[in-house]
Amino acid sequence: MPDYDLHHHGDREVGPGLVDLAVNVRLPRPPSWLRAELVSALDTLAAYPSSVDAAAAVAARHGRAVEEVLVTAGAAEAFTLLASALRPRRAVVVHPQFTEPEAALRAAGHDVSRVILSETDGFVLDPALVPADADLVFVGNPTNPTSVLHPASALLALTRPGRLLVVDEAFLDAVPGEGESLAAGHPGVVVLRSLTKTWGLAGLRAGYVLAEPGVVERLRAVQVPWSVSTLAGVATVACCRPSALEEAEKLAYAAESDREYLVSGLASAGVAVLGDPRGPFVLVRAPGGAALRERLRDAGYAVRRGDTFPGLGPDHLRLAVRDRATTDAFLKALEEVR
Repeated sequence: MPDYDLHHHGDREVGPGLVDLAVNVRLPRPPSWLRAELVSALDTLAAYPSSVDAAAAVAARHGRAVEEVLVTAGAAEAFTLLASALRPRRAVVVHPQFTEPEAALRAAGHDVSRVILSETDGFVLDPALVPADADLVFVGNPTNPTSVLHPASALLALTRPGRLLVVDEAFLDAVPGEGESLAAGHPGVVVLRSLTKTWGLAGLRAGYVLAEPGVVERLRAVQVPWSVSTLAGVATVACCRPSALEEAEKLAYAAESDREYLVSGLASAGVAVLGDPRGPFVLVRAPGGAALRERLRDAGYAVRRGDTFPGLGPDHLRLAVRDRATTDAFLKALEEVR
C-alpha cells in the first residue's frame, strides 16, 4: 500500500505574508455576534465545562433525541473516539478524503482497507466498490478534497446489518439546503459535523456526532472528561440557533457563487477542475503541480498539496474558495507563474 503523510493538513502550507487558499475555514474570524457571546462567557471559565446545553441545542437543530448527540472537541475528535471505542473486523476508508479517519484507525491498531474512487468518472461513489464484509466504513460528504457531494441514496446503499457507516459532513452546511445530508437519522449511520469551517472557529474545536444512542454511549465512554471546553459549548449553542442557521444558509449561497466564479476563471486559464465541486473548495490537476505550488508560494499564495491524500498525486492541488477580489488576484498570479 502506498505511503502517504496522513497527518499533513492545509495549515502546514500557510505562512507569514501568504494569502491562504490552503485552509478550508471560510471566515477570517468569527462573526461579531459570536465573538460577543464567547467574550461574555469568559467569566465562567473557573468552572468545569458541561456540554449538556450544547447537546440539547444540537438535538433541537437536527430533530434528534439528545441521547443521539455527542458534542466533541471538533469533528476530528470523533475519529479518535470511533477508533478507540470500536473493534471492527474490517475497516474501510473511501478515498480520496480527509486523512484523519485512517490515521486514527491505524494509531489505534486497526488494519485499514482503502477504496479509491476514480478521477476519470469524477470521484463518483459506487457502493459496489466497498467490500461486502466491511463492518466500519468512512466516507466524506461533500468529500475533502474532491468537493464531490454524494447522493444520499448512494450512501444509504452502503448500509447493512452489522455495518456502521460514518459520514463526515463537516462541509455540508456549506451546501445550500444541506442536500444529501443523513443528519436526520438512519439505522447504522453515524454523522459527524463541524462548526469550525463555517464560523471561523478552527482554534476553538467545536463539533458533534449524531448516532444511535448505543453508539453515542460507546463513544462517550472513551471520551476524555471535559474534552469540550466551555467556549466550545457556548459556540455550539449559538451556532444552532435559527438566526445562525439562516446566516449559514446565506453564507452557503455566497460560497456557491464564489466557487462558480473560481471554476470559471480556472477554466479560462486552462486549469482542469476535477469532479463536480459542491463544497467551498475545488480540486485541480495541473502538470508539474508540485513545482507550481512552490511558484505560487513565492508569489504569495498558499495552496494545498494533493499528494498526501490516498488516490492523488503531486499534480493535484486543492484551492479554497475565497471572495472574488482574492480570486481575481490569485488567477492573475497563476497566469504569471505558469
